[in-house]
Amino acid sequence: MISNDCKIVIVGRGGSGKDFLRKKFEAKGFKYCISYTSRPIRIGEEDGKDYKFTDEKYFFDNIFKFYEIDEFNEWKYGTLITDFYESNLFIMTPRGVNNIKPEDRKKCFVIFIDPPRAVIRERLIERKDADSVDRRIKADDNDFFEFSNYDMRITNHDF
Repeated sequence: MISNDCKIVIVGRGGSGKDFLRKKFEAKGFKYCISYTSRPIRIGEEDGKDYKFTDEKYFFDNIFKFYEIDEFNEWKYGTLITDFYESNLFIMTPRGVNNIKPEDRKKCFVIFIDPPRAVIRERLIERKDADSVDRRIKADDNDFFEFSNYDMRITNHDF
């Protein structure tokens, strides 16, 4: 059994390989924190497995139950307090990482997956997301501008 004292946090732009890495850690016994989102479900995703899909009202009605809430590309994402402390594997945005309390950040190992832009663009095109590729890349550029709150950066083009 993996200890909840050490937490792995995966961060990356759309199409970087966050879910791929998450599944590798899950296969090794890490407990993934299923966060909430108001964005539309993608093809191949499962409610309650990849995210807990909800609406913005849920975030407002339960704001004090959340450890962190972030807005990305007009959609909300968040982690419940109880889920944060019961899990040891997370996917977060840069602002989500920056919202981790300093005492909790000391127990986190943040992995920034940062493959080349051409790889990301190709993956986003293949994914046929609810969002346009250019809009997603622009939003990620803003979100990741000057992001440095990580412990490891993976830049492999074949990750």
